[in-house]
Amino acid sequence: MTTATNAAQAAAALQAGAPLSGMTDVYAASVAESGGDRVAMVKFGGERQLLAVGGGALYAALEGEEVREGGAAYKLCPLTHNNRLALNDAFEYTKPRAIGTQMATIGLGDRLGLASPGHIKTVAGRNIRPILAQQSIRELNLTNRSYEDVLDAASFAVFQEGYKDGWGADGDHLKTPADIEYALRLGFSMLTLDASEHIDNAAASLDDAGVAARYAELDASYRARVEAEYADRTFAIEDASIEVSAAALKRYALVYGRAVQFMVEIYRTYIVPAGRGIDFEISIDETATPTDPAAHWFVANELKREGVEVYSMAPRFCGEFQKGIDYIGDIAQFEKELAVHAAICDHFGYKLSVHSGSDKFSVFPLVAKYTSGRFHLKTAGTNWLEAVRTVAKVNPGLYRRMHEYAAAHVEEALKYYHITADFAKVKPLSEVSDAELPEYMNEDNARQMLHITYGILLTAKDDSGASLFKDEFYATLGEHEEAYEASLIAHIGKHLELLGK
Repeated sequence: MTTATNAAQAAAALQAGAPLSGMTDVYAASVAESGGDRVAMVKFGGERQLLAVGGGALYAALEGEEVREGGAAYKLCPLTHNNRLALNDAFEYTKPRAIGTQMATIGLGDRLGLASPGHIKTVAGRNIRPILAQQSIRELNLTNRSYEDVLDAASFAVFQEGYKDGWGADGDHLKTPADIEYALRLGFSMLTLDASEHIDNAAASLDDAGVAARYAELDASYRARVEAEYADRTFAIEDASIEVSAAALKRYALVYGRAVQFMVEIYRTYIVPAGRGIDFEISIDETATPTDPAAHWFVANELKREGVEVYSMAPRFCGEFQKGIDYIGDIAQFEKELAVHAAICDHFGYKLSVHSGSDKFSVFPLVAKYTSGRFHLKTAGTNWLEAVRTVAKVNPGLYRRMHEYAAAHVEEALKYYHITADFAKVKPLSEVSDAELPEYMNEDNARQMLHITYGILLTAKDDSGASLFKDEFYATLGEHEEAYEASLIAHIGKHLELLGK
């Protein structure tokens, strides 16, 4: 049967309001109606498109090829940015929204623009909401994507799956006013403010005499205020108490003082004037040293004093939260500090955020316990790794070429990511059968090698400028989308089960 005949059959059924569940080329869950127009996501010739009938306002707004057969008309519309905006205008559920502090959320950074359907299937029916569009500027640069691309992919996935429970879009680890304005202008519903460039890491490593000397240079009125409010005081809150010594206060004022000013400025300049709900997350995890609970208290209390409404806070926990592998460190110490961090979050009314949270299976039950199931967890690279696992299963030749290239170029990626992998321990590719290739995704050193080289692999070109891997990689995943979805459902589902979701 030809593509044109399939399209005509689907269009006729769509026009008649007939069930489409038996049509293999139609995503039946996507069917939606607006002002008499009906639209569905279809896949003809390996390409997803929108199929529209009706002739009304939405039909007119969608850009695409109109086909007339037997007196009936329909449009096949590519998944373009303008067509995403047309869907947003017609269907509110396809737009991101603020989720708020009372619902658990999971950030599902989709670096390929292909993972969201599997993510939606994974979270559907669970007491958690997905932040489907979650990318940092670094990730955009490494993958040659834009925030428009990220929002388009997530929104089309929401439409495809008919997901109406609510989802978010996170401008992740944004540092500059220009990037913040960019994300908010496009409609991002969450902003993760990375204050690392305003955190004085040098002060964190000074001895007490050095801290005292630097602290004496701060404004006298500021010193008088913070000393009156914090020095040698114990703050009792439910389930915890926080002691702030005079010496520790001086260090906190130096390390975090300018960062707090930056947070307040961004909040007042961009979040308040937005005129809509924005989930405003504060990231203080990109620091040289862990955030002890008293430092967390200091930052949180200073923000409350300035009237900043925080959605979630991401401290840097003790131990190592490296990319794509389980927690490294003293679990007992982590649990002890986590309990206080979570109590601080509860006291101030925001959620605890866990960054680089993918695959931290040993700590997930603790996060669930101490946050009472109210948290934000960020994942990203693990979804890419499940795509790589899928390719290893269904296209071993492509995987082998990618693996070899990653091994040869991994040193280039180390300037972007802190990991402690020993790549010499990666089993030689020549000793691994095709059937065993997916197991590389289970070995920490190989896993991290492939995790951090995603940008290198996706942008690699041959001497003629053609893609070395990206085009075939995308084509493989498009052909085997159900296999990729199954990998995501199993892997992210394991996260959610251990998190009590």
